[in-house]
Amino acid sequence: MTAGILTIGDEILIGQTIDTNSAVIAKHLNANGVSIKRILSVADTIEGIIEGLESLEDDCDIVLTTGGLGPTKDDITKHAFRKYFDDDLVFKKEYFEKVKKVFEERGFKVTEAHINQFHLPSKAELYQNNMGSAPGMLFEENGTLFFSMPGVPYEMEHLLVERLLPILKERSGDNEVYHRTLMTVGAGETTLANQIEGIVDQLPLDASVAYLPNLGSVRIRFSVSGNQITDSKAELDRLFLQMKEKLEPFAYGEDELPLAKHIGDLLISRHLKLSLAESCTGGHLGHEITKIPGSSAYFEGSVISYSYLQKESILGVKKETLLIYGAVSEETVIEMQKGIIRFTGSDVSISISGIAGPTGGTPDKPVGTIWMACGNKEKYFTKKVMAGKNRLKNMEYAAVHALNLLRQFIYEVY
Repeated sequence: MTAGILTIGDEILIGQTIDTNSAVIAKHLNANGVSIKRILSVADTIEGIIEGLESLEDDCDIVLTTGGLGPTKDDITKHAFRKYFDDDLVFKKEYFEKVKKVFEERGFKVTEAHINQFHLPSKAELYQNNMGSAPGMLFEENGTLFFSMPGVPYEMEHLLVERLLPILKERSGDNEVYHRTLMTVGAGETTLANQIEGIVDQLPLDASVAYLPNLGSVRIRFSVSGNQITDSKAELDRLFLQMKEKLEPFAYGEDELPLAKHIGDLLISRHLKLSLAESCTGGHLGHEITKIPGSSAYFEGSVISYSYLQKESILGVKKETLLIYGAVSEETVIEMQKGIIRFTGSDVSISISGIAGPTGGTPDKPVGTIWMACGNKEKYFTKKVMAGKNRLKNMEYAAVHALNLLRQFIYEVY
């Protein structure tokens, strides 16, 4: 079964809104044995929507649309569907009454726009939206399913998971998609691919491998799909374990495990408390740590010491160190690393100082030069990273390398 995704909205085309809906839809469909053939984005015009529907209908079993189903005048998806299916709009009183009741219970006023919202194509099978007012609309023509959902992400996902997926599961039969994903950090995709080339060559004919790089990390995914894949799944599992052993220095987890979550698990298992001293990352590393639920069990706190004065007064970096070596130096991050442990009383710490850019570089320390240290009271590791000129990416890149440095330190010392 194949699917096409059509996202509707000028805000997507002009870059004002990032299309996260397509990624969520694709992930859910793929997990249920549906292959994504194409993803399109079109403007808020009837002509654009119709062109998108025509394009996807040609080679997809299912066409999913998001956007343009609200009560305002720019919500014209239902008019495009009415025209596409040569249909009429009729007032769906039953669904309007349900929404009206909810509005009244919450003290909201029902407007003329809400009444107009429930003039919907007569051929549509409607699905109650428990997260908002606009229902999902299902059409079927010439063997193709069309499912229209609001663009609000949580409303869209609710309708997709609760309403559409049960229908697709019933129709797809025993079709299955099976993934195994290895999370790695500290090596590029070419290095990793070269190391597991012999293992990949042994994959079953119906299986595939994908390398999914990000800043400082790579996900390696083995996949197999079909109706009778029991034997292929067993073989894929065997080869996956071989790959995991082969890439042990870089592999830290499976199935989309965040690196920060893995670090948290390591700290808990070793009964360690962590603190941070950040400069060029401006708190980004602390943000990554505290995004993980339960991080208060191992995270003591952080200091963002941007200026020389703060590095000296809070972290105890020597004035001579800063004058001789500068803030972006191995010597400075070592003293920052020791200083934050004294300040917080933590067991281990990470320090980072660099030139995030896009300005501020010098011939001997260009933009993207980042030093970091990780250790405890007695021992430390240091690392110099040469990143690019994009400020935000440099912060993210530094955070990944710093977390990996901590990972390596914990494995060696504890």
